[in-house]
Amino acid sequence: MPTTSSPGFAETRRLAEVGRTILSTPAGEAALEAYLDPLVAARAPLPAVRLKGHDGYGFARYYVGGLTGASRHQVALYIERHGLVVAAAQRPGPCPLPTPITGRIAGRPWREALDFAETPGLIRLLVTACFIVIAYLTGMRTGEALGLRHGCCPDPEPDASGRTGRHLIYGHEYKNATDEYGNHHSAGRERDVPWVAITPVVNAIRVPEHMAEPGELLFSHAVHGAMAGPSTGSLRSPALRVRIEDFVTWANAEAAHHYLPSEVIQPDPHGAVGTRRFRRTLAWHIARRPGGLVALAIQYGHLRTALVSEGYAARSRDGIHELIDIETVRAVADTVADLNDDLQAGGGLSGPAARRAIKAAARATRFEGTVINATTARRLLANDDTTLYDNPQALLLCHYKREQALCHRTGVRESPRLDHCVPGCGNIVRTDRHATALRDRADAFDKQATHVPQPISERLRDHADRLRGIADTHDRTRITLKDPTP
Repeated sequence: MPTTSSPGFAETRRLAEVGRTILSTPAGEAALEAYLDPLVAARAPLPAVRLKGHDGYGFARYYVGGLTGASRHQVALYIERHGLVVAAAQRPGPCPLPTPITGRIAGRPWREALDFAETPGLIRLLVTACFIVIAYLTGMRTGEALGLRHGCCPDPEPDASGRTGRHLIYGHEYKNATDEYGNHHSAGRERDVPWVAITPVVNAIRVPEHMAEPGELLFSHAVHGAMAGPSTGSLRSPALRVRIEDFVTWANAEAAHHYLPSEVIQPDPHGAVGTRRFRRTLAWHIARRPGGLVALAIQYGHLRTALVSEGYAARSRDGIHELIDIETVRAVADTVADLNDDLQAGGGLSGPAARRAIKAAARATRFEGTVINATTARRLLANDDTTLYDNPQALLLCHYKREQALCHRTGVRESPRLDHCVPGCGNIVRTDRHATALRDRADAFDKQATHVPQPISERLRDHADRLRGIADTHDRTRITLKDPTP
């Protein structure tokens, strides 16, 4: 897809500007005739664009003028002389740009050529994609994302040692913005804590910055909105919802065109994807995917427990933290319910916290019928006795007790650092499924060891042996519901 700094977008603007403004010259007229005469004689498809507000096509005047150097007057005379208004409607053809295609999907060029007529639509889709990336990977509210301006994410300056810091996004908040007298400030106020931006977000900001003047809104209605309607401020949420659905439709068409069924965006059982979904989805990943792409944010390991103290996406405990608490409670409820089902089916547990976990699983029904909001989520998470965290990367459960957690070297936290699980911790619980997965992972390491140099293969095999040892220990020490509980 072309960006505003791409040759495709620049060529589209250049052709349109030339077609509107160039003066009549004999050379332009000769080039026009040399280009169109063969098409007219062969009754071939003619360069055409879809007419706004109609289903039909019109002759691509500016494209042809920009391509040949003929003036608007010369093009108009040629169209009238050869009856091309009707002919273009009957035989609409493409308007390919002489721009090389560099983008690829699955290793192949994503299309044969860019079309003069489709560039505005592609830019619209691109801006929508930028909004999705920003809203999804920062946890911003819709209004906060739409309020970003050109220059909101400056490149960080290197420190004294030459290391470059993280990109920060400086924006405004609107929900709690008040003036010195306590009145709501509709223009918002600058956030006390900036958002931390990972690379995809920085790239998504840079794209609309190419279309905006310094200090202007990234998603300005005047730049990205329709011709009708208000032209001040940013795009509106209802318009974005339509654009998001249009983006889904386009992305699915591209996936079908490139024979990539796995990339198709499946219909959402809960209806259209609204702008508020992205904050909730980010919270889901942070709460449930320790070590995952979104949860860790790759460069600097943002997990839920890191977010609580680092002010990411909000101040104190408000903002996205409320969503994270709610999603964490839901994840805990799923984990406890699944564990209870396994135990009822005869499954076994091992580990220092196995007996505590059995007692916690017996209380699984405490979540049933509970309305989970931010207040109840904090209350439920504060109860260590019935809170189990799943860590699929480490293949264990954590029945978290603050005073004996080894994942926090200093201080006591309200929740575990699931990206820092320490062997031997008194909070560890393993199930029969974990033992099976440990052996599967050990087999994978053994296979990998046959394809790498000896020092690495030895380490992989040692690691595989250690995993099998943990699984064997589980088999020897596992307890079930039938075992007596002290």
